[in-house]
Amino acid sequence: MPEETIYEGEEKRSRRGLATYFRRLARRLSRGEPVPADEEQTVTVEVPEDPEFEVELEQEDDTVSLEIEVEWPADKGIIDTEAHASKATFDLYEDNAEEYRWRLVHDNGNIIADSSEGYASKQKATQGLESVRKNAPGADVVDLSKDEEPEDEGASNAAFELFADTGAKWRWRLRHDNGEIIADGGQGYSSKQKAKQGLRSVKTNVRGAEIR
Repeated sequence: MPEETIYEGEEKRSRRGLATYFRRLARRLSRGEPVPADEEQTVTVEVPEDPEFEVELEQEDDTVSLEIEVEWPADKGIIDTEAHASKATFDLYEDNAEEYRWRLVHDNGNIIADSSEGYASKQKATQGLESVRKNAPGADVVDLSKDEEPEDEGASNAAFELFADTGAKWRWRLRHDNGEIIADGGQGYSSKQKAKQGLRSVKTNVRGAEIR
Protein backbone atom coordinates (compact mmCIF):
# COMPACT_ATOMS: atom_id res chain seq x y z
CA MET A 1 0.00 0.00 0.00
CA PRO A 2 1.47 3.43 -0.94
CA GLU A 3 2.29 5.94 1.79
CA GLU A 4 -0.65 8.16 2.74
CA THR A 5 -0.42 11.43 4.66
CA ILE A 6 -3.48 11.62 6.91
CA TYR A 7 -2.62 14.88 8.64
CA GLU A 8 0.26 17.35 8.39
CA GLY A 9 0.66 20.70 10.11
CA GLU A 10 3.50 23.21 10.25
CA GLU A 11 3.80 26.47 12.18
CA LYS A 12 6.18 28.48 14.36
CA ARG A 13 5.81 28.13 18.13
CA SER A 14 7.62 29.39 21.18
CA ARG A 15 9.36 26.89 23.45
CA ARG A 16 6.49 27.21 25.91
CA GLY A 17 4.04 26.57 23.08
CA LEU A 18 5.87 23.35 22.26
CA ALA A 19 5.80 22.38 25.93
CA THR A 20 2.04 22.91 26.03
CA TYR A 21 1.56 20.67 22.99
CA PHE A 22 3.76 17.88 24.36
CA ARG A 23 2.09 18.03 27.80
CA ARG A 24 -1.28 17.52 26.12
CA LEU A 25 0.08 14.47 24.29
CA ALA A 26 1.70 13.14 27.45
CA ARG A 27 -1.54 13.34 29.45
CA ARG A 28 -3.50 11.50 26.78
CA LEU A 29 -0.78 8.84 26.37
CA SER A 30 -0.53 8.19 30.11
CA ARG A 31 -4.31 7.71 30.31
CA GLY A 32 -4.47 5.47 27.25
CA GLU A 33 -6.75 8.00 25.49
CA PRO A 34 -6.75 8.90 21.78
CA VAL A 35 -4.01 11.44 21.03
CA PRO A 36 -4.98 14.58 19.07
CA ALA A 37 -2.77 15.44 16.09
CA ASP A 38 -4.29 18.86 15.41
CA GLU A 39 -5.08 21.78 17.71
CA GLU A 40 -8.83 21.47 17.10
CA GLN A 41 -8.62 17.81 18.21
CA THR A 42 -10.53 16.59 15.16
CA VAL A 43 -7.82 14.08 14.13
CA THR A 44 -6.88 11.54 16.79
CA VAL A 45 -5.04 8.24 16.97
CA GLU A 46 -4.91 5.49 19.57
CA VAL A 47 -1.27 4.62 20.31
CA PRO A 48 -0.65 0.97 21.30
CA GLU A 49 1.25 -0.08 24.42
CA ASP A 50 4.62 -0.79 22.79
CA PRO A 51 5.31 1.33 19.69
CA GLU A 52 8.76 1.87 18.16
CA PHE A 53 10.23 5.20 19.30
CA GLU A 54 12.94 7.10 17.45
CA VAL A 55 14.64 10.45 18.07
CA GLU A 56 16.91 11.96 15.44
CA LEU A 57 18.94 15.18 15.70
CA GLU A 58 20.33 16.47 12.40
CA GLN A 59 22.17 19.51 11.12
CA GLU A 60 22.23 20.50 7.45
CA ASP A 61 24.08 23.71 6.63
CA ASP A 62 22.59 26.34 8.98
CA THR A 63 19.48 24.35 9.94
CA VAL A 64 19.09 21.98 12.90
CA SER A 65 16.15 19.59 13.11
CA LEU A 66 14.93 17.43 15.99
CA GLU A 67 12.67 14.69 14.70
CA ILE A 68 10.57 12.51 17.00
CA GLU A 69 8.90 9.49 15.45
CA VAL A 70 6.55 6.93 16.97
CA GLU A 71 5.71 3.95 14.76
CA TRP A 72 3.53 0.84 15.02
CA PRO A 73 1.67 -1.64 12.78
CA ALA A 74 -1.45 -0.14 11.16
CA ASP A 75 -3.73 -2.79 12.66
CA LYS A 76 -2.77 -1.79 16.26
CA GLY A 77 -3.91 1.85 16.28
CA ILE A 78 -7.28 3.38 15.39
CA ILE A 79 -7.21 6.68 13.47
CA ASP A 80 -10.23 8.98 13.64
CA THR A 81 -10.32 11.91 11.20
CA GLU A 82 -13.74 13.09 12.39
CA ALA A 83 -13.08 13.05 16.11
CA HIS A 84 -14.50 15.25 18.81
CA ALA A 85 -11.82 14.76 21.45
CA SER A 86 -12.90 17.72 23.56
CA LYS A 87 -15.23 16.83 26.42
CA ALA A 88 -16.91 20.23 26.43
CA THR A 89 -19.16 22.43 24.29
CA PHE A 90 -19.55 26.19 23.99
CA ASP A 91 -23.10 27.46 24.57
CA LEU A 92 -23.71 30.83 22.87
CA TYR A 93 -26.90 32.52 24.10
CA GLU A 94 -28.77 35.78 24.73
CA ASP A 95 -29.43 36.71 28.38
CA ASN A 96 -32.38 38.57 29.94
CA ALA A 97 -30.68 41.93 29.30
CA GLU A 98 -30.55 41.07 25.57
CA GLU A 99 -26.77 40.74 25.67
CA TYR A 100 -24.93 37.78 24.19
CA ARG A 101 -22.84 35.50 26.39
CA TRP A 102 -21.03 32.19 26.17
CA ARG A 103 -20.34 29.38 28.61
CA LEU A 104 -18.19 26.27 28.30
CA VAL A 105 -20.13 23.20 29.45
CA HIS A 106 -18.41 19.88 30.23
CA ASP A 107 -20.04 16.65 29.08
CA ASN A 108 -20.88 15.96 32.75
CA GLY A 109 -23.10 19.06 32.74
CA ASN A 110 -20.80 21.34 34.76
CA ILE A 111 -20.12 24.87 33.52
CA ILE A 112 -16.32 25.06 33.60
CA ALA A 113 -15.92 28.59 32.17
CA ASP A 114 -18.01 31.52 31.05
CA SER A 115 -17.69 34.98 29.59
CA SER A 116 -16.97 37.59 32.22
CA GLU A 117 -19.32 40.07 30.52
CA GLY A 118 -22.23 40.39 28.13
CA TYR A 119 -21.62 41.39 24.51
CA ALA A 120 -23.66 43.73 22.33
CA SER A 121 -23.83 41.22 19.46
CA LYS A 122 -23.48 37.51 18.75
CA GLN A 123 -20.47 38.33 16.58
CA LYS A 124 -18.62 40.02 19.44
CA ALA A 125 -19.46 37.16 21.81
CA THR A 126 -18.09 34.70 19.25
CA GLN A 127 -14.92 36.77 18.94
CA GLY A 128 -14.61 36.65 22.72
CA LEU A 129 -14.85 32.87 22.95
CA GLU A 130 -12.45 32.47 20.02
CA SER A 131 -9.92 34.57 21.95
CA VAL A 132 -10.32 32.18 24.89
CA ARG A 133 -10.04 29.16 22.57
CA LYS A 134 -6.77 30.57 21.20
CA ASN A 135 -5.16 31.74 24.43
CA ALA A 136 -6.31 29.39 27.22
CA PRO A 137 -4.31 26.22 26.31
CA GLY A 138 -0.91 27.92 26.55
CA ALA A 139 -1.69 30.46 29.27
CA ASP A 140 0.50 30.59 32.38
CA VAL A 141 -1.11 30.15 35.80
CA VAL A 142 -0.33 33.01 38.19
CA ASP A 143 -1.09 32.53 41.90
CA LEU A 144 -2.03 35.99 43.14
CA SER A 145 -1.93 34.81 46.76
CA LYS A 146 1.84 34.46 46.34
CA ASP A 147 2.31 37.76 44.47
CA GLU A 148 3.54 35.90 41.43
CA GLU A 149 4.09 37.57 38.08
CA PRO A 150 3.44 36.07 34.63
CA GLU A 151 6.42 34.71 32.74
CA ASP A 152 8.04 37.15 30.31
CA GLU A 153 7.70 34.73 27.42
CA GLY A 154 4.59 32.63 27.00
CA ALA A 155 2.70 30.65 24.41
CA SER A 156 -0.33 32.84 24.97
CA ASN A 157 -1.42 36.47 25.10
CA ALA A 158 -3.25 35.78 28.36
CA ALA A 159 -2.63 34.35 31.85
CA PHE A 160 -4.81 32.50 34.35
CA GLU A 161 -5.02 34.33 37.67
CA LEU A 162 -5.68 32.15 40.70
CA PHE A 163 -7.01 33.95 43.80
CA ALA A 164 -9.16 33.69 46.94
CA ASP A 165 -12.31 35.84 47.06
CA THR A 166 -13.76 37.66 50.09
CA GLY A 167 -15.71 34.52 51.01
CA ALA A 168 -12.49 32.44 51.19
CA LYS A 169 -13.45 30.59 48.00
CA TRP A 170 -10.80 29.98 45.35
CA ARG A 171 -11.44 31.30 41.85
CA TRP A 172 -9.68 31.78 38.54
CA ARG A 173 -9.96 34.29 35.74
CA LEU A 174 -8.25 34.49 32.37
CA ARG A 175 -6.79 37.95 31.80
CA HIS A 176 -5.58 39.11 28.38
CA ASP A 177 -2.33 41.07 28.07
CA ASN A 178 -4.45 44.15 27.33
CA GLY A 179 -5.86 43.91 30.87
CA GLU A 180 -9.28 42.59 29.87
CA ILE A 181 -10.74 39.57 31.69
CA ILE A 182 -11.88 37.29 28.85
CA ALA A 183 -13.14 34.33 30.93
CA ASP A 184 -13.65 33.14 34.48
CA GLY A 185 -14.60 29.95 36.28
CA GLY A 186 -18.14 31.09 37.06
CA GLN A 187 -17.98 29.63 40.57
CA GLY A 188 -15.93 29.49 43.76
CA TYR A 189 -13.99 26.36 44.73
CA SER A 190 -13.42 25.03 48.22
CA SER A 191 -9.66 24.69 47.68
CA LYS A 192 -6.86 26.01 45.49
CA GLN A 193 -6.32 22.48 44.17
CA LYS A 194 -9.92 22.22 42.93
CA ALA A 195 -9.67 25.63 41.27
CA LYS A 196 -6.51 24.47 39.48
CA GLN A 197 -8.31 21.30 38.37
CA GLY A 198 -11.10 23.47 36.97
CA LEU A 199 -8.83 25.68 34.90
CA ARG A 200 -6.82 22.65 33.69
CA SER A 201 -10.08 21.19 32.38
CA VAL A 202 -10.57 24.41 30.41
CA LYS A 203 -7.00 24.23 29.06
CA THR A 204 -7.59 20.64 27.91
CA ASN A 205 -11.05 20.98 26.39
CA VAL A 206 -11.41 24.52 25.08
CA ARG A 207 -9.55 24.12 21.78
CA GLY A 208 -11.75 21.43 20.25
CA ALA A 209 -15.07 22.42 21.81
CA GLU A 210 -17.93 22.84 19.36
CA ILE A 211 -20.26 25.87 19.46
CA ARG A 212 -24.00 25.45 19.81
